[in-house]
Amino acid sequence: MYLVKYWELMAIPSPYRNINNINKKAENMKAVWYEQTGDADQVLTLGEMAVPELTRGGVLVKLYASGVNPSDVKTRAGARGPLSFDRIIPHSDGAGVIEAVGDGVSTDRVGERVWIWNGAWQRPFGTNAEYIVVPENQAATLPDNASFEAGACMGIPGSTAYYGVYADGPVENKTVLVTGGAGAVGHYAIQFAKMGGAKVITTVSGSKKGEHAKAAGADAVINYKKGDTAQAILDATDGEGVDRIVEVEFGGNLEVSNKVLKTNGIIATYGSMAVMEPTLPFYPMMFNGTTLRMYLVYLLDHQAREMTVNGVNDLISSNNINHAISETFSIDQTAAAHKAVETGNIIGNVVVNIR
Repeated sequence: MYLVKYWELMAIPSPYRNINNINKKAENMKAVWYEQTGDADQVLTLGEMAVPELTRGGVLVKLYASGVNPSDVKTRAGARGPLSFDRIIPHSDGAGVIEAVGDGVSTDRVGERVWIWNGAWQRPFGTNAEYIVVPENQAATLPDNASFEAGACMGIPGSTAYYGVYADGPVENKTVLVTGGAGAVGHYAIQFAKMGGAKVITTVSGSKKGEHAKAAGADAVINYKKGDTAQAILDATDGEGVDRIVEVEFGGNLEVSNKVLKTNGIIATYGSMAVMEPTLPFYPMMFNGTTLRMYLVYLLDHQAREMTVNGVNDLISSNNINHAISETFSIDQTAAAHKAVETGNIIGNVVVNIR
């Protein structure tokens, strides 16, 4: 990686050039970006560029932490297709402090601690920089008892978990199966479901991951690589099965799901990487009254987003959440952070500290 001088970047497209606002604190910022897909060491560049310009309805956030998610790594590597913009600052999740506001935004928000969602979704410049400008609703209040590092985990892992658990209503006195309970989403989903009064069963692929899921509060932890997974889930529920499934691998787990889901049960799934085009056993699922909810957290509508943001904040504010931040890196170690996520060996969240 190399440092690019600001005067070499004058071709940066508007609105990310110069900031003309009475509240501005800086003209330039440190950032990491890429202009082509490929290996992290080869394409990620640490440099300096202009602080983004405030727009009407927007807020300028001074960032302290940036969350690294698998989607960020896949986009940089080229797994999501060609680049949508000439230059991309990666990462959709982040947290910091509102430093200035645009027209139409109350100045009372200046100084507010916030977490960012969809920072890099269909936008060129995400959170792996000292500053970002987003519409004010994309800067959610960060509860006082949450660190900036924790806030940088709320946009994708925390929100995906909350919506998967609660999109279909309360879970009190229900049994919820969380597949992949040691993953970043699964670990939050276990905690959120338990806080809602559910009995939680989870599946993992090894003993270390099992300990991690158990620490999150799971009532039963099942190693799906050993024995009959469906029978183990039924045994853990006294043969009754589960009311809901928060599913990380829909296609790969569908056979088990159909064996353990109660009549009129719900599968809320956000992934199916192992079996990307699963065959759906329509009639068995129909005669069980199964509801299949497929969702992408980036695409939540206004009502669903408001429910999710408020729900996540309520749970964080009133509970001792384990945010499971496994690895932290400085901004000049962004390539190492991406490679850590790529290994698939990290149990927990990966965060880049901006300051």
